[in-house]
Amino acid sequence: MKKSVFILFIMLILSCNKTEVNDNCNFLFDAGVNLTVNTNLPQFSQLQFPGNGVYVSNQGNNGIWLWRLNSSILYAWDAADPNHVPSACSTLTDSGVGDIVVCGCADANEYSLSTGQSVGTNQQPCTLKIYRVDDVGNNTYLVTN
Repeated sequence: MKKSVFILFIMLILSCNKTEVNDNCNFLFDAGVNLTVNTNLPQFSQLQFPGNGVYVSNQGNNGIWLWRLNSSILYAWDAADPNHVPSACSTLTDSGVGDIVVCGCADANEYSLSTGQSVGTNQQPCTLKIYRVDDVGNNTYLVTN
C-alpha cells in the first residue's frame, strides 16, 4: 500500500513539473525599446480613435505596431513575426482588413493586433511579442520592455 501511494505521489509531482514550452517561440531578441508616443502629434494622431494602428520603425526587432483597442487600452506589439527568425520578409505589414497584420514571407502568417494571436487558416503556435505601455498623461504614452 505504501509503495502504491509513493509511486502515485512521484507521478503526481512529475506531471506537475511539466511545462509546455515551444522552442520555436524563441526567434525574437529582447531588443531594447524606449519610445514616447504623443497622440497629439500628426504621426500618432490616428491612435486617438479605437480600431486604428500605427507602425513605428527602428524599435524592437522589426519595428513596433501600436494599436488602439478602445479609449483606455493602447497595445504595442513587436512587428516581427514570432514564428520566423527576423528577416526582411518577417516584418508584419497592414493587411488592409481591420486589425490584421501579415508576414511578408511565403507562409503569409496573419495576426490580430487586438489579441496578438495568430488568425486565419495558417494557425501558428507563437503569439506576438507585447511591450509595456504606460499612460503618462496629456495623450502621451511610454512604450518599454
